Amino acid sequence: MDVTEETFAAEVIERSATEPVLVDFWAAWCKPCLRLTPVLEAAVEGRDVVLAKVDVEANKELARRFDVSGIPAVKAFRNGEVVAEFVGAKSRPAVDAFLDELTKPPVSESIEDPALAEALGRGDYEQALETLLRWADDPGRREEARRTMVDLFNELGQSHDLSVRYRKRLAALLY
Repeated sequence: MDVTEETFAAEVIERSATEPVLVDFWAAWCKPCLRLTPVLEAAVEGRDVVLAKVDVEANKELARRFDVSGIPAVKAFRNGEVVAEFVGAKSRPAVDAFLDELTKPPVSESIEDPALAEALGRGDYEQALETLLRWADDPGRREEARRTMVDLFNELGQSHDLSVRYRKRLAALLY
């Protein structure tokens, strides 16, 4: 679907609360964009991902808002946040790998610790990250905690406030 500055909030931000939305920032004069679009369209078929297209020439404010400085630029949204992105034309296998990562089950589904699973189940990422930091202080659980925290940072998006704060705290603890 084509989205504009007027429809972006509803079609991308709000919709990403229930399903991932892949946004293709493109322009009609961009040859790599024209090569990537059919690859994206084919790759999302049969997946629980919505593909939205933004013409950067007609929607310059959206391009500025999302720091699009080169095209094609693809940004994946989940819960209103950019959680993954790439710039440039990619092959079908590369796009499939990107979508596989985007659509993998939430971290909460792979957690065996009941308290941690419960915190994630209610969306309390801060409590979960605090628990994982305590685990990271124990040499026997350090690697498990680090991996799980990195997975949570990816789930939240790298620019999410909690990802930024806890990535720094984890780095300080580990290094």
